[in-house]
Formats: sequence, structure tokens, C-alpha cells
Amino acid sequence: MLLSQFCRAWISIMFDENLYKFAAAQNVETDLQAIKEGKEEEIPADIDTTLAVLPLRNTVLFPKVIAPITVGREKSMQAIDYADKNGKWLLVVAQKDSNTDEPQQADLYPVATLAKVIRTLRTPDNTVMVILQGRQRATIENIDDTDDVLKATYTLLQDIEVENELELDALAATVKEISADIVEISPNVPKEANDMLQNIDNQLFLFHFVAANLNINVAEKQQILAIDDIKERAMLLLNFLNSELNQATVREEIENKVRTELDKQQREFILNQHLKTIQEELSQSPQQQDIDNLKQAAANKKWPDEVKLRFEKELTKLKRLNPAIPDYAIALNYLELMVELPWADYTADNFDLPKAEDILNRDHFGLDKVKDRILEYLAVLKLRNDMKAPILCLFGPPGVGKTSLGKSIAESLGRKYIRMSLGGLSDEAELRGHRKTYIGAMAGRILQSIKKAGSSNPVFILDEIDKLGNSYKGDPSSALLEILDPEQNTAFYDNYLEVEYDLSKVLFIATANNLNTIQPALLDRMELIEVNGYSIEEKVAIAQYHLIPKLLETHGLKPEQAQLSADLLTAIARDYTRESGVRSLEREMAKLMRWIARKVATDITYNPEIAEEQLEIILGAKKNQTDLYEETQRAGVAVGLAWTAVGGDILFIEAIKSKGKGSLTLTGNLGEVMKESATTALAFLRANAELLGLDSELFETQNLHIHVPAGAIPKDGPSAGITMMSAIYSVFKDKPLRSRLAMTGEISLRGKVLPVGGIKEKVLAAKRAGVKEIILCVDNQADIKEIKPEYLTGLTFHYVKMMQEVLAITFG
Repeated sequence: MLLSQFCRAWISIMFDENLYKFAAAQNVETDLQAIKEGKEEEIPADIDTTLAVLPLRNTVLFPKVIAPITVGREKSMQAIDYADKNGKWLLVVAQKDSNTDEPQQADLYPVATLAKVIRTLRTPDNTVMVILQGRQRATIENIDDTDDVLKATYTLLQDIEVENELELDALAATVKEISADIVEISPNVPKEANDMLQNIDNQLFLFHFVAANLNINVAEKQQILAIDDIKERAMLLLNFLNSELNQATVREEIENKVRTELDKQQREFILNQHLKTIQEELSQSPQQQDIDNLKQAAANKKWPDEVKLRFEKELTKLKRLNPAIPDYAIALNYLELMVELPWADYTADNFDLPKAEDILNRDHFGLDKVKDRILEYLAVLKLRNDMKAPILCLFGPPGVGKTSLGKSIAESLGRKYIRMSLGGLSDEAELRGHRKTYIGAMAGRILQSIKKAGSSNPVFILDEIDKLGNSYKGDPSSALLEILDPEQNTAFYDNYLEVEYDLSKVLFIATANNLNTIQPALLDRMELIEVNGYSIEEKVAIAQYHLIPKLLETHGLKPEQAQLSADLLTAIARDYTRESGVRSLEREMAKLMRWIARKVATDITYNPEIAEEQLEIILGAKKNQTDLYEETQRAGVAVGLAWTAVGGDILFIEAIKSKGKGSLTLTGNLGEVMKESATTALAFLRANAELLGLDSELFETQNLHIHVPAGAIPKDGPSAGITMMSAIYSVFKDKPLRSRLAMTGEISLRGKVLPVGGIKEKVLAAKRAGVKEIILCVDNQADIKEIKPEYLTGLTFHYVKMMQEVLAITFG
């Protein structure tokens, strides 16, 4: 017995051919035919108030619509089994997110469909397929997920009928008409679907059937299902149908246009072949034109004899090649690179040092030592114009102006400017190029950038050199050894060019945040210039002289519309940023400018002189505590100073003791060096207990636990040595440290205090946190002298050599 026309068309669309044959063998057509003829049983009055729930991932089941569902999840199979045993009724509901494997009530739409299980099929490949018919819309009340089966209480929803039968018929006719148009212009939809739609007499079933098979997302189908009024439901369906028809029409137009373009390309190819034949007859070959252009460009080149011979050899080879073969394009590209490279073409250097100083001061505030170092290099270049360019490396925290310094140097010298980011670069061929034997081979980025600049002595910025990668494709940092060595880069060899190129006149400037990740041999080839972070005062000056004019122009504001005082800028830098540079400060100021721009654009009256009290309204709650230091400290707590990639910070070292056998516990995500500092401090105190007034029995009868807060952040380094020793001494003596005192320094078993780095950042962090006194190694006194005196106001420094001096200052 064959399926009816409607069932057969529906099955052929929804199933594949094998599954269709299997369904026919299981007499599914008998059940489907009964449904089509309206012989399905009514919803019983005593139907259970609690039914199993079947969540669907990418499907919405509509009333009266039959849908085959492939069941894979365990809970879904349990729901089908439960329904088979309890009248074959269940609730079918769509998931909000198809990626959710075990949906809860919040993951499901509130409107579901009461459905009847028509037949459960197990295919020969063990796939479970259930055929469902939607019967009536329902609202899910409460879902119980405590058992293996998802169950829910529900309320059946009643449709609001259309009073005017003619209006309902008109809506149905419109749906059929638009659906027929979509089927007609959609190549992927079988034409039998149109006959099937025309044979549907029930308007409500028509609306639901079209909605179920329409190419819209689950949320839009669910929107149709949730509407009670049949007329409104049909109107929304028509909106989606019109949208789908417009998209299908546009797709058809694009396909026709593409087809036309292909025909046009074939026509152009034929015409080009005729044109080529005519040109050959008239001795106007395109190949000859390429050769003439190369000869003309090469005539003006000042290249070495070796390069000239190589060019002439490759040009002779090009003349013998057939333009139709791939080797012709490879040879032509190679020769074009040779003539486009700026061999011995140099821009004249401008060694006006006062002007260079003015440019550096105009673009960068502070950084006096860095500017002096750069001007010294320019002075040497001026005195010895034949000097090979030095390789500079500007290193320091992010956002302090390392990259822009290079641009200012290029402007002051009058040279071309090139910037190449090395972050994440892991292929050596990116720098040296690929050999011509490879498909798509090209020169490395070094030569490509120089070709683009058109000069052989540009200022070349190698940005983020500390973030070079390493892979099976080679080590780029090793390739840089030749590029950045003044003794070798006079004869730089690119794998694609295959002749030597002189890079000695290029002023390479590298930038880095962390020197520890740079290969030692590469580091040895560069002159290191440290670019330190800015103090609050320097950030305020940068904001006044650089950031405010830039942001006013960016946001279309006038100076009188945004008047930001120095106190306001100080509050922004102190309370809303925590960095060495000024990038975060610029972002926060941009928020302020956008707030002002909105007031100006909407003609709202405001005070252009922004007060500090308004910052929390505009920028939100403060991100930083302005006074991190606690006035009263308990015994066992000491304050250290730390250096981070974004500047300095203060560090609390906490120690407690408990009865035990003298064990030491260290927590707070500490590195090996920091753990060794704690062990050294405890060993020193144990060995000198009597001298320091400690009871030696404490080390045998008390366990010690040292913790450094902010455990999610890794911490390492030797500079917390004296801080850990002070915390241990404090907890054993049950005596707190002096108030508003911080310290930094490495320790040794002999009781010496050793110098550490990052002093400027640490001192500025201590001042921001409200610290009044700082203990440092006497060897760090030179570092303090390099800090501007105005930044040291209100701070007292204690310089020590021995750990006993630290305890004397700390505890009197």
C-alpha cells in the first residue's frame, strides 16, 4: 500500500530515501493516513496533568503538524518510553540554546505543544526515531527534573478564532501564493511541495505546516507558536514569508549575475586571445613590453656589479620563457622586485639637533634620560656620517611611548618610517623570505618593508621583539641575529632575492616589555635604553599637553566645552588607572569626553568645569583604593614593595604561628626564588635568635605560616627578603611593625642586605599608597638620586647594609 500524496511528499522532504523505505515497511502510512482524514483520537478529558517533557534542539513542533524526531539523549529516550506507557501523550518544547545537553526550565521556552506519539521506530543502524503529531498548544507551569524523566505540569491554551471566514480564507490564499513563489525560485525545494500546499484545505494546519518548514530560526518559530490569536499568528507568518521571498529573490538575482559574469569572462578570454594574435602580428607583444619596462627601470639603478649581472642573467632567461607557463610569472615577479628595491637610494639626514630635541619634547613628556641618550646617538651620527647605524632597544612597561619615540626619531632625522610588529611571529621565512622553488614565494618582510619605504636608510621599528615565537618553521630570533648585527647586515641574504642587500644604513629600533624572553645573543647585539613608567605628576602633564588636545579633536569639542583641571586629572589617574603608561588614562578621559559630547549634542546645560564629585557618576565607582596602607598593623604583617609589568605596587607579607614542630608553610602563588627568601630569612633568625632577643625554643615548638595575598597572581623575585624577615620576627615577638613603613631588599645568610631593581616604580607606588618611610639597601641610594626631587616629597629613606639594622628601624 502506497502512502498518500501528502504523506509521501512530506516524508520525502523530511526523511532520506532509506528511512522512507523503512517507514513504509513499518506501516507508518496507515497511521499518517488516519491523521490526514481527521480520524485521530480526541484529547481525553482525563489526560494526566503531569506529562513527560521532550526538549528539541533546533525544531519547533506546531499543532496538527507531524514531525519525525531523532532521539539521542538518554533523558529524551526515557521521556518517549514514559509516554508509550502512559497514553502516548507528552509535551514537546524547544530549547533556547541548542548546545545545552541537560536543559532545565530556564533553558526552555514557556509555550510548548501537547503531542501524541504516532510511532516509535528503531532503524537497522540502531537509530531511535519517533514520529509525533502536535495536537494543542500548552503553557509549561513547573518542571520536575529529580527523576530520570523530565516531567512538567501544564495548562492547555485555546486559540482565538477568526470571526470573519472570508478574512481567514484570504490569509490562507496569500500564504499559499507566497509559499508557491518561494518554492518556484528555490532550487533546493522539490516542486512537489507546491502541489502538497495547494491540497491543504484546513487553514490552521496550513499556517502551522508552513511555519514549521519555513527557513527561520527557532526563536522566530516560537514567536509564532506563542500567539493566541489565529489572525495575528497568520499575519506574523506572512511577515516572515515576505522576508524569505525577498531573500530568495535576491539570491536568484545574484546567481543570474554570476552566471552572466562567467559568460562575460569567457567572451573576454576569446577577445584577449584575438588581441594577442593581432599584437604578435604587429610586433607589439605584451612580453616585449614587460622586458622593455624592466630595462628602462634598471637603467637608473645604482646597484652593485654582482646584482647587475644577476639581473641581466634573469632577464635573458625571461626572454626565452613562454608567457603562458607559470615560470614566466615567477621570473617576472622576481625581476620586478629587483628593480623596485631602493639599491643605494638614501634620504638625506637632517642633523639639526635642536630641532630633533624640540620634536622629542613635543611628542613626549619627561623621559629626559631616554631623550639624552637618543640625542647622543644623533650627535655621533652627525660627526661621523659614515658610521654604521646603532641597534637600539627601548624596553619598559606598556603604554610609555616606546613605539612613538621611534616615529619621532624618524621625523627628526628626516628619514622614512617603517614599523613591523614581531608579536607572535614564529616563521623564519617571514623575515628571510621563501626560496623561489615554493609556490607563492615572496621576499621577507624586511625587504618588502624597505621596498615600500623607497629608501635604504629608514628608521625601522621592530615592535614587541620580546614576543617572538618559535616553531618547527624555524627560529625568527636567530634570523634577527644577522639583521641586527652591524658587522653582518652589510650583506643581508634574503632567500627569495638570492643576492646580498646592505642593511647597515638602516636605523633599527626594537621595543620590548620584558628582556628575560629575548635570546641572550640577540640581546647582546642591541644598545638597551630603559623607558620607565610615569609618575602621577607626569601623567597629569601628559594629559594636559598631549591627551586633552587630541581627545578634543577626536570628539569634535572646543576647549571651552571641556575644562579638566589638574586636580581632576590627578583623581582620574589615581582612582581609575593602575599602569605605568597612559593608555588607560586616555580611555577614561575619552569616557569623560563622550559624556560631555552627549550633553553638547542634546543641548543639555552642564558645567564645563567637571568636579571630582562627578567622576563616580560619569566613570563609575573607583577602581583603586587611594590609601592601600592600613594605619594600624597587627603583629606578623609587613609591607614590601614589588615591581610589575604595569609599574610598582605594595605587597603585604602576613605571618602567623601555631603550635607544632617548627614547620614552614608558604602560600600565595610564590615562585621558587621568593620561597628561598622565606627559607633564608627563617634560617638567619634561627641562627641568631639569642643575638636578636628571640626564644630559640619557638623555632622548635611553633609552626610558621607565611602568606602573600592576591593568590591568583604569581609572585617571584628576591626583593621581599627583608620584608619576610621582618614579618617572621614580628610574629615571634608579638610586636607590630612601625606604621606607614615599607621596605624592599634581598637578604643573605650572612645577614647582609643586597640591592634590588625597579626602585623608581616601587617608590612611586609606596607614595601613592600612603607610605611615609622606606627601607632600602645602601647600594640603591644611587637609584633614588635619579628620581626627580619633587616626586620624593614626604618620603623618608633608611639605607641599610645589615639585617640587624632593618630590625632596629622596624621595631626600634
